[in-house]
Amino acid sequence: MGMISWIIIGLIAGYLANKFTGARRGLITSLVIGLVGSFVGGYLATVFRLNISGGWLDQIIVATVGAVLVLFIYRQIRR
Repeated sequence: MGMISWIIIGLIAGYLANKFTGARRGLITSLVIGLVGSFVGGYLATVFRLNISGGWLDQIIVATVGAVLVLFIYRQIRR
């Protein structure tokens, strides 16, 4: 998958994570959170040996779960 695809998935994951958590972040912050979340989600999927087929929806779900986790940790640190 190309870099553009990762950016698109990161944007979608960051947007969804912001909606799920009720956070109000800008576009750049959503992109960063989504990209970091995609790496965190991918790592966790590997650790837990989840079978991910590699489709767009699967990747967005994994990236969004990772982004929500990143947002949670970020909020805990900011307190």
